[in-house]
Amino acid sequence: QVQLVESGGDSVQAGGSLRLSCAASGATSVSDCAGWFRQAPGKEREGVASINIDGGSTYYAISVKGRFTISRDNARNTVYLQMDSLKPEDTAMYFCAARPCAYSWYMAPLAVSNYNHWGQGTQVTVSS
Repeated sequence: QVQLVESGGDSVQAGGSLRLSCAASGATSVSDCAGWFRQAPGKEREGVASINIDGGSTYYAISVKGRFTISRDNARNTVYLQMDSLKPEDTAMYFCAARPCAYSWYMAPLAVSNYNHWGQGTQVTVSS
């Protein structure tokens, strides 16, 4: 059974920083590609950042590029999302997702449909 558990969500002021963590257990392991997604009320879930097995390939949504950094510690089976210069529009529930790395992942690394394991989410609220 695959389990992904997110943590680190909080309420911060604009310009602040947060680091989200996603701990994986079960069948999901260091062989998986992973991503962070977010969903604001009334909006569709969108890809924020993703990373391959060894961290050599990372992808970012245009809206967060230069402000967010995705990384992973395979020894701890954990993926991180460092979020700096937060804006009110970053307010959302943030989800971690994973899937076995394969050629198809590289075709759409930020696509919701490209992932088959999801965590329950952690709330990020940014106030102006």
